Amino acid sequence: MKLTAVLRAEAGKGLEQLRKDDMVPAVVYGRKIEPRNIALPYLEFSKAYKQAGENTIIELSVGEGKPVNVLIHAVQMSPLRNRFIHADFFQVRMDEEIETHVPLVFIGESPAVREMGGMLMKSIEELPVKTLPSDLPHSLEVDLSTLLTFEDHITVSDIKVSDRVKIDADPNMVIASVIPPRTEAEMETLDVKVEADVTKVEGVVKEASDAAAAPAEKK
Repeated sequence: MKLTAVLRAEAGKGLEQLRKDDMVPAVVYGRKIEPRNIALPYLEFSKAYKQAGENTIIELSVGEGKPVNVLIHAVQMSPLRNRFIHADFFQVRMDEEIETHVPLVFIGESPAVREMGGMLMKSIEELPVKTLPSDLPHSLEVDLSTLLTFEDHITVSDIKVSDRVKIDADPNMVIASVIPPRTEAEMETLDVKVEADVTKVEGVVKEASDAAAAPAEKK
């Protein structure tokens, strides 16, 4: 995936005009790298972000310079218009490991849900990984078809990755499981209205009323 950007002369100036011109202000930085202020065509960046997310290497060309490998590190959105208003690119070295989060993609269907009426529970949506940029997976698959019963669960150790990719999380951490459906008795219990015990509250109110009435009786 490739993107082309232009250099911005000064940081923090002319940003609104850039956005009106359908450009996304951005910055490129990395280890031992001087940050550069850039701008990209909005449509191109939007398509790249949709496909690459924040965990796929992008070849970024800035002006006439040599293309560099980057990750989209962060984006800012306009809360009113739901449009990109800024982006951060992290320039990577292909010979150095990086640490980032990779999203989980849930595939298949659990028999415990389909045939037994259970409810699927997902504990996490992404996992931290450590690897060389060239080995970075775009996503990690979680096969729900292995959840045959309510006793089954999928843990971090069940995720299949290359031996060049390290998942930096507890291997016993549960990612997905299925819980049984509620029984009729449990549903009836939820429908029962719980009446609060207001005895103490009424006592406080009564005492306050008596105290307020006492001066009047003396008169």
